[in-house]
Amino acid sequence: MNNWHSAVCETNGINIHYTRTGGNKPPLILLHGLMTNGLCWTGLARTLATDYDVIMPDARGHGESSAPAYGYRYEDHANDLSGLIEVLGLSPPVLLGHSMGGMTAGLVTQRQPGLLRGLILADPSFLSPTVQREVRDSNVADQHRQILNKTFEDVVADARRRHPNRAEETLELFSRARLQTRMSAFDVLTPPNPDFRPLVRDIQVPTLLVIAEKGVISATVAEELQGLNPRLQVEQVPEAGHALHIDQPERFAAIVRRFLNSLLPAQKWNAPDPA
Repeated sequence: MNNWHSAVCETNGINIHYTRTGGNKPPLILLHGLMTNGLCWTGLARTLATDYDVIMPDARGHGESSAPAYGYRYEDHANDLSGLIEVLGLSPPVLLGHSMGGMTAGLVTQRQPGLLRGLILADPSFLSPTVQREVRDSNVADQHRQILNKTFEDVVADARRRHPNRAEETLELFSRARLQTRMSAFDVLTPPNPDFRPLVRDIQVPTLLVIAEKGVISATVAEELQGLNPRLQVEQVPEAGHALHIDQPERFAAIVRRFLNSLLPAQKWNAPDPA
C-alpha cells in the first residue's frame, strides 16, 4: 500500500474521496455497499494492483466523502460515479460493485454504456418491491444509530465475536467504515429502487454477475437475468453469504481476475495519451 494515494474529487457539488493504487494500467473501480467504504476493498486491491489501476471511492455519506443533507437515491450515487470517471479522465474502466455499489454500477452502465469497458455485479441489491419495503421497515438503521455511540475498540470486539475467522485487518477496516457511515446514507433504502430487470436487459457491455450460495440473488433469478441479456455471465461463490468477497476472498478474487483477463489482457491495453 506504500504507493497508493488518496485524494478528493469534486463533482455534483460534493467531494468524493477515493483511494487509488495508480500506475499506467487499465482502470478498475470498486464500489462498496452500505455501511462500508472504499478501503474495505483493500484485500482485493492488493491482489489486482499489479495489473490494474484500482480506484476505490467512498460513496456519499460514507468514509471521508461529503454527507449532504439529502440526495441519496441510486441516481445520485450513479451521478457521483459518472462525475468521478469524467473528472479523473479515465479511459473506459471496468466497474465492480457489491450490494448498493452493484446497483449503482448497473445504473451507470445502463445510462452511459459508452463510459465503460465492462461490469461486475457482486450480489447486487436487486430486490423485489416487497423486500425493499421489508428492508426499509427493518431495524437496520436503528441498529446503526446505536453502533455510532460505541468506541472503535468496542465495534471491533463485537465484529471479532461475530466473525472469529476473519483477519484482524478486515475487522478493523469494516469497523472503521461502519463508524464513518452517516445516518443520512440510509436514505438509499427508501423505495422504489431502480427496476433491475430492464436495467440488466439494457446493459451493452460484457457483464459478470457473481452470486453467493446464501446471498441476495438466487440461482433462479440469476438464470432469469441471463435470459434477458446474452452478455451476462454468472458465477457462484460456494460457502458464502451476501459478503461473498469477505467470506471467500480467494475464490472471489479468482473469479474476478478471470473475467478481467478476458476483457483487459495487459499486452493489448493501450493507455490514453497524456493530457
